[in-house]
Amino acid sequence: MQKRRPSGTDGSDFSYRMVVDSRYTKVAKGKSRLSVLIFAQAVIQLIGLLLTFLLKSEEGPNPLSISSASLGLVSLIIGELGRKRSRVSFLRVGMVASSIAILLSVFCIIKNNSVLEVINNATNREAKKFELLETARVLLGSLVQIFLISTIISLIGNMSPPKKAS
Repeated sequence: MQKRRPSGTDGSDFSYRMVVDSRYTKVAKGKSRLSVLIFAQAVIQLIGLLLTFLLKSEEGPNPLSISSASLGLVSLIIGELGRKRSRVSFLRVGMVASSIAILLSVFCIIKNNSVLEVINNATNREAKKFELLETARVLLGSLVQIFLISTIISLIGNMSPPKKAS
């Protein structure tokens, strides 16, 4: 069967037919990168939730730590919905909420003060290994959060319709 071509053309005008705006490819790449970052942040938050229950003290698990991990997971669900449905408002809410969750985690680490104890007393490292692991998790989560924020900001900029020149 012969391929049909529009009448009046020899096929050499293909470059003029459809031009895909570069922002659409940027959005696709940004969504892909955001998917990986959301997954990484979810794993980090789940590890944080697990460590929270492993580090429970005499009075029980730290409620601030539990609320931080819970807020982090909920914010990532909102961010994933925003990514899948291309909703800028969901992406913004997810970004702000996950940033608050990371800040709460940092506050828990500072309040716990166990890293300074380990630095001052090197013989206590084995007893404080979960606290050190929690500190490493928060630092890694903060680094991933920085990439997450920059990706979301870039994605929001590319998802917004272009401004018309006046």
